[in-house]
Order: sequence, then C-alpha cells, then structure tokens
Amino acid sequence: MSTPQTETIFALSSGQPPAAIAVIRISGPAALEAARSLTTRDLPQPRRAGLRRFIDPASGDLLDEGLLLCFPGPNTETGEDMVELHAHGSRAVIRGIEEALARLPGLRGAEPGEFTRRAFLNGRMDLAAIEGLGDLLAAETALQRRAAMAMMGGGLSRRIDEWATALRRLAAQVEARLDFSDEGDVEQAGALDGVAESCGAIAEEMEADIARPPADRLRDGIRVAIGGPPNAGKSTLFNRLVGRDAAITSAQAGTTRDILEASIALRAIPLVLFDSAGLREGTVDEIERIGIDRAGALLASADIILWLGPPDGKPYVEGRIIQIHPKADMGENSVPPASGLSISAVTGEGIDALIDLICDAARSLLPLPGDYALSQRQRAAMARSAAALREVALTSDEILIGECLRQALGALDELTGRVTTDAVLDELFSGFCVGK
Repeated sequence: MSTPQTETIFALSSGQPPAAIAVIRISGPAALEAARSLTTRDLPQPRRAGLRRFIDPASGDLLDEGLLLCFPGPNTETGEDMVELHAHGSRAVIRGIEEALARLPGLRGAEPGEFTRRAFLNGRMDLAAIEGLGDLLAAETALQRRAAMAMMGGGLSRRIDEWATALRRLAAQVEARLDFSDEGDVEQAGALDGVAESCGAIAEEMEADIARPPADRLRDGIRVAIGGPPNAGKSTLFNRLVGRDAAITSAQAGTTRDILEASIALRAIPLVLFDSAGLREGTVDEIERIGIDRAGALLASADIILWLGPPDGKPYVEGRIIQIHPKADMGENSVPPASGLSISAVTGEGIDALIDLICDAARSLLPLPGDYALSQRQRAAMARSAAALREVALTSDEILIGECLRQALGALDELTGRVTTDAVLDELFSGFCVGK
C-alpha cells in the first residue's frame, strides 16, 4: 500500500518546552529542501548528525544552532523523506523554527497522528502495530508497556499472517474445484477434503485469542470497588490505598454520597479504585438514596469488590469479591482467617496481605506479561472471521464455502488495515499526539 503525499508536514516531536532538547520532525517530498533552506551549509550525510546553524530564510536571522539529521525515503519511519532538527528546547527557539517552516512553500503543521498515519499509508506499519504504538504512548505501568510492545512488535500481525496464508491455500482449493470441476484431475488438484476441519481448527485458535483478557482492562485499569454498609471504614481504606486523603472520613454514617474515583498502580498493575456510599435500607434522605443506588450499580459493574460488610450481606454480582473485616485496630471483627481478611486502614495491619489478594485477582483478568491483548475493534473483527469459518462446516455448497473464506479473509484484512475505512483511521489516529 502506498499513497503519494503532496504536502510536507512538520511538528515538535519531543516533550513540551521548556526542555533541554527539542526535536522538530519534517516529513514529505519537500523535507530535504526545507532543511537546505534553514541552513547555510550542505546537508550532512544521510542518517548522520551534523552541527548546523538554523537560519530564518525570510529574514536571515539566526534562530539556533543544533544537530541536523536527514533520512531519505522510502526507508524511513513514514516511508517519505524525513528530517529532524535537534535544537535547544526553549519556547522562543521552537516558535521561531516552526514559523520559519510554515512560511516555506508546501509545508504545514502536522495533525495529530499524521506521521504515523503516513507510515501506515506507505506500508511501513500495519494497523495492529499502530494500535500497539498508541497503547505504548499511553502506557503508565510495566504491564501496559510489555503488552503494547508485543502488539507493536508484530505479535498479532504474525498470527494473522499465519491464518491468512492457511486460508488462502484453502480458498485456492475451493476455486480450483469450481474452475476445473469438469476435468478429470480435479479431485487431486482441488479436492475439498479437510477444508471444514482446517477452517474449524483456525476458528478455534481465533476464539481462544478472543477469550483471552482484553486490552480494555489493561489500558483503562481493573475496576476495584469498595463496598459495605455505612461507617464500615470504606473511605479510610480508599485513602490508604490511594496514598492521600482523597475521601472525607467521619464517624457520622452516610458521609460519602457520590462515587469517588482514583487511578492507581499496585505492583505495576493498573487499577481504578472506587469509593461509594454505604449500602443500607430504609433511608429517608433522598440524596443518600441516590448515592446508594449508584453504589449498587458500581458494585455490579466492578471487576473486583472489596466487601467490608458482613459475609451474609455480600452483593450478588459477577465480579470477584474479597471479604474484608475492617477496624482490626479497634478490636472489632476478630474472625478466623477462613472467613475473610482482618485489616486496619488506620494502622496498616493486613494492608500488604490485602494488596496481595487484589493483585492476584487482577492478574487473572489481565494478559500474561509479554502477550498482546486485543482491543474491542480487533475482537469484533476476529469474531466475524471465526464465525465465517464456522459456517464452512454447515454447508457442502462450494460457492458458499468460497464466500465464507472470502469473508474470513476480509475480516482479517480489517485487523491489519489492508481493508479499512477513513472513519476507522480518523478515530484511531485522533488519540495520537501531533508529533507522532
């Protein structure tokens, strides 16, 4: 796939100023000419840094002195001619260079994710790797980084290529039977023996990938909700796990009315921790009633529930429930370990053990370290491919079998971006920073 680009784009690709170094990236057919316009000397050798003065072509003013690197296409990140200006990271220097570039013919500022989009359009990266790159840019924990690197490194792309190669062989068998069914050697050249079995085996592999923990939990964090009756110590535990006084605590029951939320990482596992109103019946306070309803909905949607109430009062929810007996520092809830974990959010007693339980439960909901994880879009496309392959076993019509194989291959092409829509691309690249 290759799409000619007539415009040359530029953007700051390093961190926001002020900084020690600013990297300004230029990509497109006029990139090398733009570099010549900003310097008073010849360009350095490709892929070798050269010390240069950066001059405003319009005024002749000295903008800065730094390193210039040139990368002739197509063997570049974007597949086009590329230039990097490594300048001092002050706002004035960056502004001056960007204004000078904007005045050059054929150059404009890049849009979010446009460099990566050009890499995709020019065949330098497929869509699966680009989604991994997006996750890598947003990674905040080691687990997120490892999963993103697995996707960006081509783990899913290689898997898809294996499936697609096998399906194309099967499709060739079907086409041979359709095209040469009147010839004597067709049974040998295009026999359909084993096609349904092969399709079923590939569908089973796809379904196993779909059943693996999704990327959404890894990207957004495991949802951990603290629940229980009023004045059970939920907000105190919330503050302890968050590491700051995020929630108001009081001996008065019903202090927490709305849902409090905090993103944290425990043992490098991304979590979203929620505190909510205490659950009780018969309240006449309308605002508290609304808070209780929201708390019930929160517990129903959580992946892990830290339950601070009596064991026989546990909510009936799908998430993993960890029974906790709080206020161990007050001599309360001295219970056998088998019925739950005794803790004190005030003194810290039992908190390390609680964190162990939370992390053990969370790990079962996340991909294994180094494995790729499928996004919602990827899971949907893979599910369509698997469903089409399952249809093969339900028919003996060669034309329908061929159509099923085409649908399965088409869904795989959506995963890598060989077949996609501008709307999908716009949604994907809108989350990238301008310099990427």
